[in-house]
Amino acid sequence: QVQLVESGGGLVQPGGSLRLSCASSRSLFSINVMGWYRQAPGKQRELVAFITSSGATNYAGSVKGRSTISRDVAKNTVYLQVDSLKPDDTAVYNCGANVRGSQYWGQGTQVTVSS
Repeated sequence: QVQLVESGGGLVQPGGSLRLSCASSRSLFSINVMGWYRQAPGKQRELVAFITSSGATNYAGSVKGRSTISRDVAKNTVYLQVDSLKPDDTAVYNCGANVRGSQYWGQGTQVTVSS
């Protein structure tokens, strides 16, 4: 079992930045993959970025070059920094943890990009 708690969402102006946090109840080294996902109204959930237990990262094309996924293993927390925000980035952002094939989700945090 993994409990995940996200924080850091809110209203951001276009061109601004945000940093989301996802605190895990277990060590990040025991989680195969931690990912950030988002779902906009009327759209399917998409994977934004992920980080593996070894620290390897990958990004969706929609955020590549303007986002960074990172972690603090001492705090069992994964972060997602997104810069140059656009209205299209508006969505509910969830973190997810995959542990040996079982997927766990946080409750989600709303990010709204609007002037």
